[in-house]
Amino acid sequence: MSTEYLTKEGFKKLQDELDTLRNVRRKEIAERLREAAENSLGEFVEDPEFEAAKNEQSFVEGRIKELEILLANATLIESKGRKKGGAVEIGSKVTIQQGRRKPEEYMIVGAAEANPREGKISHESPLGSALLGKKEGDKADINAPSGSFSVKITKVV
Repeated sequence: MSTEYLTKEGFKKLQDELDTLRNVRRKEIAERLREAAENSLGEFVEDPEFEAAKNEQSFVEGRIKELEILLANATLIESKGRKKGGAVEIGSKVTIQQGRRKPEEYMIVGAAEANPREGKISHESPLGSALLGKKEGDKADINAPSGSFSVKITKVV
């Protein structure tokens, strides 16, 4: 498995999700399964509630395993020691401008933490990978599925 990069906040968010799945969702699903078993009178084969609970249990257990592996292999992104104007790296906050559009700010994060609506883009995305290694004042050419475009890096923190 490849290394997953996470900020401290991202790590905590995923750890909280894992704790909730282990300590809350498992118990809720076990209760649903118990109730379905009591109500089915042994006829599990045709019981839609029992089937739905089993499917949910399977999903939750899969997500728990996924989070355990992800967190065990995670590399925390350190924001300390980053100097303003340095090269873009995972954990950098980058302000870019495309033509005359208003500037946009993004934080470069690992894929598991990416959320463009929150301004967090993956280092593996077309934009994120094009920005890596660039400095303030540099131009980056992005080859995205929707087409190619260029941006100017106006700030790196």
